[in-house]
Amino acid sequence: MSESESPVTETQNAPAAENEEITYQAVEKDGVVTAIWEMKGRKHLRTIDPRSRQGREILNLYTTEEEPAQASEAASS
Repeated sequence: MSESESPVTETQNAPAAENEEITYQAVEKDGVVTAIWEMKGRKHLRTIDPRSRQGREILNLYTTEEEPAQASEAASS
């Protein structure tokens, strides 16, 4: 290797990995959320039970706008 070439090390890749945001993916079966995956980029960090306190908080934060419309239609019927 010449002096201008350097091997890629984990420390050089770390800043790129730190910039990736944490996202949550709901795993559904038959229309029911069975798990929540916490992801950092494409890496699976952990699985959260949707019935747990943290799972319910995450689901409440990430509800779709369609749900309140359905609830108001049912209430007006």
